[in-house]
Amino acid sequence: MVRQSEPGFAALKRFGEDWALTGRLAQMPPEGDWRIWLLMGGRGSGKTRAGSEWVHQHACAARAPLRIALVAETLGDAREVMIDGVSGIIRIARRARPLFEPSRRRLVWPNGTIAQLFSSEDPESLRGPQFDLAWCDELGKWRHAQETFDMLQFALRLGANPRSLVTTTPRPTPLMKALMADPDTVIARIRTADNQAHLSPGFLKAMAQRYGGTRLGRQELEGELIADREDALWSRSQLEALRCRQPDALTRILVAVDPPAAAGRHSCCGIVVAGLNAAGQAVVLADASVESRSPAGWARAAVEAYHRFSADRLVAEVNQGGDMVAALLKGIDAALPLTSVRATRGKWLRAEPVAALYEQGRVLHAGAFAALEDQMCDFGPDGLSSGRSPDRLDALVWALTALLIDGQGMPRVRSL
Repeated sequence: MVRQSEPGFAALKRFGEDWALTGRLAQMPPEGDWRIWLLMGGRGSGKTRAGSEWVHQHACAARAPLRIALVAETLGDAREVMIDGVSGIIRIARRARPLFEPSRRRLVWPNGTIAQLFSSEDPESLRGPQFDLAWCDELGKWRHAQETFDMLQFALRLGANPRSLVTTTPRPTPLMKALMADPDTVIARIRTADNQAHLSPGFLKAMAQRYGGTRLGRQELEGELIADREDALWSRSQLEALRCRQPDALTRILVAVDPPAAAGRHSCCGIVVAGLNAAGQAVVLADASVESRSPAGWARAAVEAYHRFSADRLVAEVNQGGDMVAALLKGIDAALPLTSVRATRGKWLRAEPVAALYEQGRVLHAGAFAALEDQMCDFGPDGLSSGRSPDRLDALVWALTALLIDGQGMPRVRSL
């Protein structure tokens, strides 16, 4: 039995408290030349701990006293989260613990380093002081975000390399988008699940069941910046309103396939499963798309989706492969009821009538399909922002066109 008074125990305790050893790699400052470290994280992902450790380590290692700005949405948030919180600076400081002077709204380290507290409610308070470093917490919900951040930039004028750390749950605000596009910004992302050792298993399970794959879950748990494209045919709020967890009995089910133009590392075969309920609504059941597969590989995945959902028909676009597409699919299942379709109009023109069906409330999503919905909300008149082919969206368009516009498929009552 090891006693706490023994030298070995003290060494072991120090080892366990060494942030360089216990912190995750994603919580560590990036290497290289940067001005802003943008750490986007989900709830409870450890972003506050990363900020506290970054500030405290700089304060302790400074050869000359530093001046540091701690900026939060409100002064109450600055104190309750950045200073006194479970992962706040005072709580994580194992040596050279700073003294908090609430009346002066500042932390003072034994070596003379001072960190001052500021609120996004009062941008003008950043006029006058000057700093070596800044930690900005939850910038995504600051009240006067742009004005406060601008005033802070003018104040970061001490030392050879003034830097800022921004820890936030991402929101698609103009300031967040501008920071992400800034070449002086280094972006890192941490997920709630990455910090599972310090979170309640019940919390993690409940969050995954309720919000997994949704826009809110991807933002608040995965630390992703989810933004709509202004000229896109769909919006995320629209899709969230049309989401259902348990679809009614379906009268027909189709699998639509949009084969890739060529096989390759980044190729994607769009495979979408959708059904029709008794009320005449189409229900998107699955995005079974596969990436980086050979022709035989994506054909097998399409046929597997057909059998898994007991579908009535498989619809496949043949523009890219002609008879080869049908031959591939029939080669796996000769009895496969297959309809070949050929695109005679551009992708935008084919997608517009389907987008109108969503506006009319005639399409539901039985779950969350992140990759597919990303394409839907990023598809504009000139295609996807990335320039890649919207394979998943194309398959969706074929499926819903067949169900609601062309009326293809053999009716048969079934339940899932």
